[in-house]
Amino acid sequence: MTDKQAGAGHGKLSRSRYESELYRLQTELVKLQEWVRVEGARLVVVFEGRDAAGKGGTIQRITQHLNPRVARIVALPRPTERERTQWYFQRYTEHLPAAGEIVLFDRSWYNRAGVEQVMGFCTPAEHQRFLRQCPVFERMLVEDGILLRKYWFSVSDEVQEQRFRRRIEDPTRRWKLSPMDLESLTRWEEYSRAKDEMFVHTDIAESPWYVVESDDKRRARLNMIAHLLSTVPYPDVTPPTLELPPRPPATGYQRPPRDLQTYVPDHAAGLEK
Repeated sequence: MTDKQAGAGHGKLSRSRYESELYRLQTELVKLQEWVRVEGARLVVVFEGRDAAGKGGTIQRITQHLNPRVARIVALPRPTERERTQWYFQRYTEHLPAAGEIVLFDRSWYNRAGVEQVMGFCTPAEHQRFLRQCPVFERMLVEDGILLRKYWFSVSDEVQEQRFRRRIEDPTRRWKLSPMDLESLTRWEEYSRAKDEMFVHTDIAESPWYVVESDDKRRARLNMIAHLLSTVPYPDVTPPTLELPPRPPATGYQRPPRDLQTYVPDHAAGLEK
């Protein structure tokens, strides 16, 4: 199936069903998080795909109810001059999880196989070296006990263009769009070939790629989260429900006068007029 065909043939999922199932899955994610913390497991989830394929929104739903001390997002900026002289994987290894942590890579070391290769930000030799070293690198992570999951979000060219247009029109989302994102429209086939080559070299038994059809964002989020949960055999180690203790009787405390403190203006009151 091509990116252009991704997500075809499915009816629209109602918001009520989507929100109900999303909440159920998010509840399971909390259980997964607690198991990771208690067992000292290390979970890495890699999110890759075309621009506007829905990676960020899915990550947002995954972390919505999780403890940021356990689950964190890594979205690295452009490498510094010093980082450009390092071993390519070096800047990523320092963000790998310690025991009891979950790390979600919003784009990852696979930048080299995609945007860097297509836009000419790396040499052909550096690209080929990456394709040789990446499977070795990931086998080392898995051998060391890291749970590595890799997801490719597949979006059609028509839907990508629609999402780009909505970002241009929405002032709260324009920051998500860069000139490089727009150039990806004119390099659609180049990115397709780069992804195909990347899969040939890095879709390995120890860390396979899982493709998420993402023309329908609601389905993509539910499908990806449900699949992630199904790949980790976590038992329910949720601690017992706590009970609120009785509030002790007052002992004479008096709050200081309000005019001694500086309060935030009531902006919301002006909306009622």
